[in-house]
Amino acid sequence: MVGYENEEDSNVHCIPEETPLIPRQPIDHRLQLCSLFDAAVAAAQPALCLPPHLPTRPKGRTIVIGAGKASAAMARALEDHWDGPLEGLVITRYGYEVACERIQIVQAAHPVPDAAGLRATQHIRELVSGLTADDLVIALISGGGSSLLVAPGDGLTLQDKQALNTALLKSGATISEMNCVRRHLSAIKGGRLAAACHPAQVLTLLISDVPGDNPIDIASGPTVADPTTCADALAIINRYRIELPPAVRALLQSAEGESIKPGDGRLARAETRMITAPQMALEAAAQVARAAGLTPYILGDSLEGEARDLGKALAGIARQVAVHGQPFQAPCVLLSGGETTVTLRGKGRGGRNVEFLLALGVALDGLASVYALAGDTDGVDGAEEIAGAVLTPDTLARAWAAGINPRASLDANDGHGFFQALGDSVITGPTLTNVNDFRAILIEADPAQQP
Repeated sequence: MVGYENEEDSNVHCIPEETPLIPRQPIDHRLQLCSLFDAAVAAAQPALCLPPHLPTRPKGRTIVIGAGKASAAMARALEDHWDGPLEGLVITRYGYEVACERIQIVQAAHPVPDAAGLRATQHIRELVSGLTADDLVIALISGGGSSLLVAPGDGLTLQDKQALNTALLKSGATISEMNCVRRHLSAIKGGRLAAACHPAQVLTLLISDVPGDNPIDIASGPTVADPTTCADALAIINRYRIELPPAVRALLQSAEGESIKPGDGRLARAETRMITAPQMALEAAAQVARAAGLTPYILGDSLEGEARDLGKALAGIARQVAVHGQPFQAPCVLLSGGETTVTLRGKGRGGRNVEFLLALGVALDGLASVYALAGDTDGVDGAEEIAGAVLTPDTLARAWAAGINPRASLDANDGHGFFQALGDSVITGPTLTNVNDFRAILIEADPAQQP
């Protein structure tokens, strides 16, 4: 299995191991791909990217709040570089806790919220009540915050939010569409958290995990104004034919579900800073590729769509490069980020990165010169504690030898089951950051010369 060790300094790295099935292709390509993933994750570590964005001390109190898979690591980085008093609470995913002295770290469920998230969110709301204009609120927001910040809108229950999140995750909706719906069913998202801090100054430090890096889509924008409406949310619900609890639909059809809009005076002292994003991670990986003698080509940091469709499309580009030297010359590596979606058709274990990779492998059909890695930079692809996987030219042959039908696995949405059976999973443990999906397709120059 391709694994990671998460050391105390949050420096994670890839450790490939051989499996006893059909002998693998040379290990150096796998190591190269892992080194690119390592670089992308390392570039997005809060300890590196947060300190330059810290503000000056206020006259009054400094309250730290936040949510997301990187929020605990962000809190630790803030503590390490803040020279004044601090208090506050951030919510992170189970297993992503980092020890802090002054900021309370609470763990809760992701991607479907739980009671721990509900209680912690209420505590955050209490922390920011009754503040003055001399006070400063620092909001640490990263991907995953939509599930961790749980404050159901008027008339809704935790169970309603759980049912909604489950339905959204199965629907095939994009992350932007899902978060539009979530903003209008929450008492804290869509700018409502910043409004609750008024008249204090609010500084939001963001780690982006969404295509396009729009702050409103990162954790559903708890501290930024929302230009979308309940009508937009209902249109998304209808587009994907999502079944809603009656109370959820009733709230969307009422004026009570509207979020905080641009121009609202309560957000006049709210500032947002993007401290890292997918493009920065891709550029870090590109630098490592150049050092290894590979020409990197960044295809985009915000690729979306069905994971299997993107896999098929990028397989076509990779084949053109390998066979015809167009539009790029090998040796090279095609890098991309963003967030794909998976419309569940089967009963497999998911996730979107391994679904992309399996579709890529099926389309390439064992093309000798192409290797690939796809993984989520937070260490969790879908609902599994697995970041992603590695694809080699002999992947399909090894699968057939083990009695595994690649196409059947893809049809069942069972990318994790497929790659784990071959020992090709990438397991990192909590990376303590999240800049979305990372994809690297390595195309070697002359496969005939490979041992």
